[in-house]
Amino acid sequence: MTHPRIIQGGMGIDISNWRLARAVSKMGHLGVVSGTALSVILLRRLQLGDLDGHMRRALAHFPVERITKRLLDTYYIPGGKPADQPFKLSQVLGVQLPKDLEELTVAANFVEVFLAKEGHSGLVGVNNLEKVQFPTLPSLYGAMLAGVDYVLMGAGVPRAIPGILDKLAGGEAVELKIDLVGAVEGEDAVSRFDPREYMGENPPALKRPLFLAIVSSATLATALARKSSGKVDGFVVELATAGGHNAPPRGAYEMNERGEPIYGPRDNPDLEKIKDLGLPFWMAGSFAEPEKLAEALQAGAVGIQVGTAFAFCDESGMDPELKRRAIDKACDSAVEVFTDPKASPTGFPFKVLQLEGTLSEASVYEARSRLCDLGGLRAAYRREDSSIGYRCPAEPEADYVRKGGNPADTADRKCLCNGLLATAGLGQTHANGDIEPPIMTAGDDVAHVARFLEPGKRSYSAADVLRYLLTPSAAPCSASGNPQSA
Repeated sequence: MTHPRIIQGGMGIDISNWRLARAVSKMGHLGVVSGTALSVILLRRLQLGDLDGHMRRALAHFPVERITKRLLDTYYIPGGKPADQPFKLSQVLGVQLPKDLEELTVAANFVEVFLAKEGHSGLVGVNNLEKVQFPTLPSLYGAMLAGVDYVLMGAGVPRAIPGILDKLAGGEAVELKIDLVGAVEGEDAVSRFDPREYMGENPPALKRPLFLAIVSSATLATALARKSSGKVDGFVVELATAGGHNAPPRGAYEMNERGEPIYGPRDNPDLEKIKDLGLPFWMAGSFAEPEKLAEALQAGAVGIQVGTAFAFCDESGMDPELKRRAIDKACDSAVEVFTDPKASPTGFPFKVLQLEGTLSEASVYEARSRLCDLGGLRAAYRREDSSIGYRCPAEPEADYVRKGGNPADTADRKCLCNGLLATAGLGQTHANGDIEPPIMTAGDDVAHVARFLEPGKRSYSAADVLRYLLTPSAAPCSASGNPQSA
């Protein structure tokens, strides 16, 4: 199979939306939708009135009519809700999703992939986080119902996913073991999903999408290639300069003077070992330059994954005002990204763009009332009575401690679920009038997005990014052809 040279990263919540993925896919590359929180996104788009009709058009193609009817009857508001009215919430994620939430998750993933693929023959992928396990099974099935071509997954060790894709393609029931804090032998937490509950006793055979694991080391790539439940079809090899969640540094966890984790030579992936696995791979993390693409190809990669450059283009789902302000800062050489070791409830380092009025400012963070009403990053834990509880370090400290959590874990944790939705213009307005502040993530490469701008402009398109990347470079590759120093 001929793989695309450019993969558009599946970023954030609604940043890599169907419009961006569709634009990239139509130009012959791999457009990727973010699979994170799609159930919340669909509900909020419906409550905002679905003014362009795209959600309802996609839902009209969803194969389970009763689910479509229930969603529209429950959540669709013609003309949109009043600005000061809170969004209606769905049930909160857990090990086994309530049936209504499971149905919503299947439909939401179908809608996003359907719209990304509509009207052209290009390739479309979906990006999921291994750390966000609760909705994984219905999310994958919904995307596959819409014909998704690739599944990309990182932020963990997604060893079980290839086999799950095999079974879902054949209409079989699937299970996923859920990480359970404090688990004892014989008391595993397991999420289950059965396509027959949606498609009848004989579900149709579906295309099995290719699976790309997002890795940061040859060790992880090797383990996934040899020990996964099914075939791994390739890798995205991500360096620590990429946006979003980063893998922790290997070895001693040291900080620089700014309080960021220090990455060293041990964190450079061994590309020769990855190449020896015989599977295609793409490089990611500050590769949005023709010279870096050339280096990646010379090192044996099929191509590159580009995230940050697309995150700030016209088609991305980022709030236009936040996008404009970030581009202005980049043009003025005043943009700054902080690799925050504490922000994410997952414990992974998380890159935070520093911008006034967002959670990057201490005063904004401290003024926000803590709550956990979405639950996307909460962890399951074993209670003393063997039942399953849920907690998140970004929830109110008293609640977290009452559930057995260490109070030190709550320090400086930020609610990424609510903050990233706000970055996409879908922030909650609470009953007391408080509006969720955004949190923005970007790779180090955000400092150079001005390279995509035409003279006199402060915006650019996905096509501008691709034209720049595919312009033949006159700069020679490094002598080693090794992009690890990028």
